[in-house]
Amino acid sequence: MENATITKWFLIIGKIEGYSYLLLLFIAMPLKYLYNTPQFVRPIGSLHGALFVLFIILLAILFFKYNLSFKKACFAFLLSLLPFGTFFLKRLV
Repeated sequence: MENATITKWFLIIGKIEGYSYLLLLFIAMPLKYLYNTPQFVRPIGSLHGALFVLFIILLAILFFKYNLSFKKACFAFLLSLLPFGTFFLKRLV
């Protein structure tokens, strides 16, 4: 795969991962703790976890194979930890 394709997938997965994070934080977790309905946390959390792992794999590919700078790779990782953070990845890559 070429750099443009990996970058495109990185941005797409980053955006989807960001939405799953928001679902987990602002829908599933409040339902669990405020309304005692924990059944939404496991599926949304599992989806988010899988997307996060895929995001990190794509970030590693960009860093090791396509020479993404260490500073940008670290910043992308930090953005993935913040709610709404991955929506700013396009400015980074």
